[in-house]
Amino acid sequence: MVVSRKYIGLSLPIQLRTTIMKLFFVFLFLLLKWSPAVGEKTAPFCSCDAPPNMRLSQAYTAFQAWKDVMTCDPQNITSDWVGTNVCDYTGVYCAPAPDDPNVLTVAGIDLNYAGICGILPEKLGLLSDLALIHLNSNRFTGKLPSSLNGKYLYEFDASNNEFSGEFPVDVLSLPSLRYFDIRFNKFTGKIPASLFDRNLDAIFINDNRFTGPIPANLGKSSASVVVIADLKLSGCIPTSIGDMSSNLDEIVLLNNGLTGCIPPEVGSLDSVTVFDVGRNKLSGPLPAKIIGMSSLEVLNVASNQLSGVIPDGLCRLPNLKNFTFQDNFFTVEPPSCVALPAKNATGNCILGSPLQKITALCSSFQSKPVRCEQRGSCVVPVPMPFKPPPCSGSGSGWGSGSGWDAGGGGGGGGGSSCIGQGSGSGQGSGGGVGFGIGIGGGGG
Repeated sequence: MVVSRKYIGLSLPIQLRTTIMKLFFVFLFLLLKWSPAVGEKTAPFCSCDAPPNMRLSQAYTAFQAWKDVMTCDPQNITSDWVGTNVCDYTGVYCAPAPDDPNVLTVAGIDLNYAGICGILPEKLGLLSDLALIHLNSNRFTGKLPSSLNGKYLYEFDASNNEFSGEFPVDVLSLPSLRYFDIRFNKFTGKIPASLFDRNLDAIFINDNRFTGPIPANLGKSSASVVVIADLKLSGCIPTSIGDMSSNLDEIVLLNNGLTGCIPPEVGSLDSVTVFDVGRNKLSGPLPAKIIGMSSLEVLNVASNQLSGVIPDGLCRLPNLKNFTFQDNFFTVEPPSCVALPAKNATGNCILGSPLQKITALCSSFQSKPVRCEQRGSCVVPVPMPFKPPPCSGSGSGWGSGSGWDAGGGGGGGGGSSCIGQGSGSGQGSGGGVGFGIGIGGGGG
């Protein structure tokens, strides 16, 4: 299950969330009360015992229409949804209207974890002053109503239900929307480009049935958290991702079937703390510019088809705590990565490391080398010529230098050998570490 660290608070117990919600609306009222226009007088707070106004009357119509289409309520949350005093309904929160502090209106709905069955009727569009809708972990079905038109709606959470239909673009049109969460539903179709044109702070659309590519305008998004995971997508990680450097904090593109290379533009994301592209079909080497992600704390590239040498500077990033890169075809793991407290390097082609792929599989993969080139909004792998090494010969290698410097390290294998086989002798000076692979003659 994909969970953002930034928005973990939305999973708090209902009692604590209720207290926080009430404090939020008290703050909203005080803000309105003590920030009048010059010369304007404000009225005292409207209690829930005040006579119903037109907005509350419309809210009563909406809630009764909703209750009529609820087919189960295992916790009896809506048992008190009777009478016209909607501000006393469980899960309903009222506050002074933003455009008229003298009028009480329905400002929030919080039915998280209620387990309610049914649909959302079009009459919910009568609730035009809503600031938030929280419907997490129920059993609502059908399409989201197209009538939702709240100009103040800031948070929309319909996650972990059974909603279906095409991507709910009508919700995206709400002008104040900042938090958009529809994960764990049954929505279908393609991800619309308009998702990244909106001024959103959080996007959660994982665990649905979306197909097709990630739109090329991904980089236009203002979101600090983006979770597009566990979908049946195609295509690449758009190069425009580098344009999110000023706002992006966490991005999760896990288990989508994405192809192509990791674009070097990710090196511009110097504020990103979580970068997860595991369990895709990405190939090619890690881009050298990835070391520009200076705030990285969690990096997951596991279960792809990545290859080559892991950049030494990557594991020297000051905040990196967890680096997962198992089940790829990397050939060299620098010492700085070996020293990381939390990492997984199994299932690669790293000589001398435990639990690596078998030699035959590594040799077959390495016989088809690729380089990465930009094609439109994607960076794609392009085959490189491969000249198979001779499987016989002898030799020794010698190099001077230190560490990872060119020419450093000891000699490679010699004798009658192919990749990963044979024996040889080598020597190095200056504290070099030998990473030569026995391919015919000596290598250094």
